[in-house]
Amino acid sequence: MGTLSYAATVSLDGYAADADGDFQWTGPSDAVFAVHLDRIATVTTEVLGRKTYAGMDYWETYPDDADGPEAAREFGRRWRGIDKVVVSSTLTPDELQSDRARLVSKLSLDELQRIVDDAAGVVEIFGPTTAAAAIRAGLIEDFHFFVVPKTVGGGLRALPDGARLDLDLVEHRIFDNGIAYLHYQPR
Repeated sequence: MGTLSYAATVSLDGYAADADGDFQWTGPSDAVFAVHLDRIATVTTEVLGRKTYAGMDYWETYPDDADGPEAAREFGRRWRGIDKVVVSSTLTPDELQSDRARLVSKLSLDELQRIVDDAAGVVEIFGPTTAAAAIRAGLIEDFHFFVVPKTVGGGLRALPDGARLDLDLVEHRIFDNGIAYLHYQPR
């Protein structure tokens, strides 16, 4: 039986992307990327929506022999080793880039719980839209927030309206660039 986790990089005003859909301001430093690399090592299943899946295609195809940093190559290897559940009513199975990905047109809370129950490790639900119902229902067991010292004034909220959470801070770290890593669990 797995555990359900949610990770998001957010602005100080709580957005994962700005009003134009841009999230380039969330790019991690090497030290922050190292935390992502450690975190992803525990993930056995990713649940993500169409847009997030498309954005992560970069890692699905990241060459193992690239000239880039070893950390990037390792992240790509780990990403390719994760099972993916892609939630989309518009994608077709032929459009999935990974043989470790499967498509579901709609993700009910019962289906999500089955995915978690069947997983051997951490199931990460990735993307605020896909995670919204699970957050509201109190299914998330770990929250990982990377708070960027920037406000964007609007856009895609990292936490959905109507969510009521009572959390304990179980780990935190402040990086030289001002990004704060905050790991919470429900009380």
